[in-house]
Amino acid sequence: MTIHKHSGDSCHDSCCLQVTGLGVVSDGRSILRDIDLHIHCGQIVAVIGPNGAGKSTLFQAILGQRPHTGSIDFQRSGGEKTRPLIGYVPQSPTFDKGDPVSVLDFFAAAVSIYPIFLPIPKGLRRRVTDCLRRVHAEGLVDQRLGSLSGGELQRVLLALALEPLPHILILDEPFSGVDVEGELQLLRLLDELRRTFDLSILLSTHDFSNLADYADKVVLMKETVLKVGRPLEVMESPEFAQVFHLRLGKEGTP
Repeated sequence: MTIHKHSGDSCHDSCCLQVTGLGVVSDGRSILRDIDLHIHCGQIVAVIGPNGAGKSTLFQAILGQRPHTGSIDFQRSGGEKTRPLIGYVPQSPTFDKGDPVSVLDFFAAAVSIYPIFLPIPKGLRRRVTDCLRRVHAEGLVDQRLGSLSGGELQRVLLALALEPLPHILILDEPFSGVDVEGELQLLRLLDELRRTFDLSILLSTHDFSNLADYADKVVLMKETVLKVGRPLEVMESPEFAQVFHLRLGKEGTP
């Protein structure tokens, strides 16, 4: 595994995702405009902004689910441009607590064409268990989806997004429905994953309390990019105060 070295926002000859001049229009209304964004392999980048700022729309454009203007390019080290493999964790779905579907059933249906109403073959079970092991969740393989806590469900969805291993991992509000301890565990896991697999991780969040501890870069947006920089640089900026009507101290708290 190679950790890519980079400096500043230059993507010259380095492994990175580069978004340039991105815009999205829906029903004649501008949703996003003039979005420029550089994410290097091995970085965690947090996208913040008020509800309706366009964070999910940005993710959909990067995923290829939204028509857009501008360009989205991914290049490997050495400058070779290629189509990236992207793993995606959506905003936490809910499952009926009485639903009998297990993590094994859910995962097997997603990664294979084997009919899950039949007994799961040992080889497929091993594959699912190995995928869950990447996020330290192999013990959940036989649990019902509806019985999982918010943090446990996020681990299962994260394991699925990592199969096969992507170049870029996108998480939309991954801390929603997760308690404080579960959030800290998830943050430590994301840090471990980006270091182990050299992933570019892009996530959105409304929780600013831990940004300085885990994010390499923060992007403040409201239809366009208002500020980009290190976490405290963004959170102590006039742009942040204007958007959230909030001034944070050195530790990211009011």
